[in-house]
Amino acid sequence: MALTTFAASDGRGAVATDSPPVRPMSFAVIFAAMCALVALGYGVLTIRWVLLQPQGDDRMRQIAGAIQGGATVYLRRQSLTIAVVGLLIAAALSYLLMVEVGIGFLIGAALSGLAGYIGMQVSVRANVRTAEAARAGADAALKIAFRAGAVTGLLVVGLALLGIATYYVAVTPVDKGDLAGRHHALHALLGLALGSSLVSMFSRLGGGIFTKGADLAAGVAGTLDAAVPANDPRNPAVIADNVGDNVGECAGMAVDLFETYAVTLIATMLLGGLMVQDQAAGAVGYPLVLAGVAALATVVGTFFVKLQPDDPRLIGALSKGLMVSGVLAFVLFVPATWLLLPATFVIPGAETVVSRWGLLGAAGIGLALAGMILVITEYYTASGYAPVRGLAKASASGAAANVTAGLSLSMRSSAAPVLMICAVIWAAHQLAGLYGLAIAATSMLSMAGMIVALDAFGAITDNAAGIAEMAGMDTPVRDVTEPLDALGNTTQAVAKAYAIGSAALATLVLFADFGQTLAWPSGGCAFELDHPAVLIGLFVGALVPYLFGAMAMEAVGRVAAGVADEVRRQFREVPGIIDSSQRPEYSRAVDLLTKSAIKEMIIPSLLPVAVPIAIGFGMQWLMGEPAGRLALGGLLIGSIMTGVLLAISMTTGGGAWDNAKKSIEAGQLGGRGSDAHRAAIIGDSVGDVYKDAAGPAVNPVIKTINIVALLMVPFL
Repeated sequence: MALTTFAASDGRGAVATDSPPVRPMSFAVIFAAMCALVALGYGVLTIRWVLLQPQGDDRMRQIAGAIQGGATVYLRRQSLTIAVVGLLIAAALSYLLMVEVGIGFLIGAALSGLAGYIGMQVSVRANVRTAEAARAGADAALKIAFRAGAVTGLLVVGLALLGIATYYVAVTPVDKGDLAGRHHALHALLGLALGSSLVSMFSRLGGGIFTKGADLAAGVAGTLDAAVPANDPRNPAVIADNVGDNVGECAGMAVDLFETYAVTLIATMLLGGLMVQDQAAGAVGYPLVLAGVAALATVVGTFFVKLQPDDPRLIGALSKGLMVSGVLAFVLFVPATWLLLPATFVIPGAETVVSRWGLLGAAGIGLALAGMILVITEYYTASGYAPVRGLAKASASGAAANVTAGLSLSMRSSAAPVLMICAVIWAAHQLAGLYGLAIAATSMLSMAGMIVALDAFGAITDNAAGIAEMAGMDTPVRDVTEPLDALGNTTQAVAKAYAIGSAALATLVLFADFGQTLAWPSGGCAFELDHPAVLIGLFVGALVPYLFGAMAMEAVGRVAAGVADEVRRQFREVPGIIDSSQRPEYSRAVDLLTKSAIKEMIIPSLLPVAVPIAIGFGMQWLMGEPAGRLALGGLLIGSIMTGVLLAISMTTGGGAWDNAKKSIEAGQLGGRGSDAHRAAIIGDSVGDVYKDAAGPAVNPVIKTINIVALLMVPFL
């Protein structure tokens, strides 16, 4: 076997054996773009299929139209706000860094927003079709809801992969040499990552404030004050509540995982370019190829989501699709690895020997983590397991017991995912060093299409159950839509846990990029705890997720209070609402929520941008060189540690609270209207703010902080 040595531009070398038989970067970009087009093409065909399904009677179409109109109005206003802020940031990035970063920012923001907008438009049309399909049974309803959700998932991976691959080619200069040209292009891609991150944070926070403001108002002012259930057409906040499910979940999760997917791919490509150097063509292109084959596997996996006569479990049908996609993706990873990478190569400086088998093992570990998160989250949030059953039982002792038990469960639920993440970090590093950890993160994120489908499925089934109740559909239909709605709570919790777990790995890769960027091409960078700047950065970084979460929950409280007052006003001034002789003014609640949510999201969303700038330059000014970059490194570590724990506990605990309430509504512990039910409603109101507003919004916060820090490196 021939041995070839390549000399790096700074004198260091990468040793490789058995060079791959193709031009790695050209093959990677072309292959990734083709896979993205396949995913987008299948998504378009699926949209056509969904829209051809029957929509039910006039009453059902009227309700669905109101939901669709409210969601569209909100998303357009939110997009206008983001556009104004985004143009200002893009101009600043172009002036301070380079034009390619500013253009990349706009591309990332536009593609992220487009994935969320189209996915939401399909979802608000699929909800009524799912309710109508429930007349034919659970399998028919599940198929429509899942395939409509899959559209959003395929848009996320297709647009992200196509955007990254084509923009990388567009900004790679031909006059700087291979290594310098790749570094120029990869740093330009950071702008694309930041654009998707800011859209994700705005959408997650704004959508969360909207949906939970509506939910709290519908539950407290409607159910508790007037004894009108949240999904009852007499509840003035009912349409706003259903609108919120779409803008908060379908659009929110789409942009969230678009961001994580794009950030992870770009961070891994950058790390490969920084660490592997003259073998960087293969190391930079490898994540693109893994994402491409996983996109193809996701398309195949969607065909396996259906109820089997020998296994009527709803969660089993969805899990099968994820399992098939994961197994097929790993099988396809093997030829991709052998085509793109040499048998072994040595990372300069670290002297880490990386092999094909090691990277393939790291990729397999990332896929396994995605599956394990599904299992762990299902255990803590599904009504058939001990945690939710215990939480429902605690409701019989009153609201205080419910809230206490829910808080305890949410804290305990963070242990298993964190231990799993620790195991993945150790195993991936043992197999292939820091680059192996990045590949594990990329592999885990390669399943984003299927996970987004599961999340959108939850919002669609929630709306379908609401439409079935508001339209007065028959009991057999409700017997189908209610279990699908409960399953949707679990799948949404799974998607949120997946997003947070993948974000944990992604931010670790970003932190590695930060250290490597400071060190490249000639120096070293160490963050030692005996330096006061590092300690200050650690504490401030640990504070940010808590401060952001508090600001998000306070915003929900203010918005919910305003909408609750509007709901009470309508009950007081329009007495015919109770006996159904007069219709509530649904549009008043939707319009109030839209304006309030957009106003409330702006200041908290600026926090993860302002804090790293203040810490980096502030410590540099106070303590001199190198305090700025050391404090910034500490800030990144602190935000990752507390952000991941806080987000996991909030989202998992909130899902458990929701399903505990639903299990009581299904007839346990006295059923609807009982004291246990009233206590569970209060607990669910707390959990809703946790799982749909504060918790998910923490996820893009920690990534935005890391990307801003990377872009600050030239100034430090």
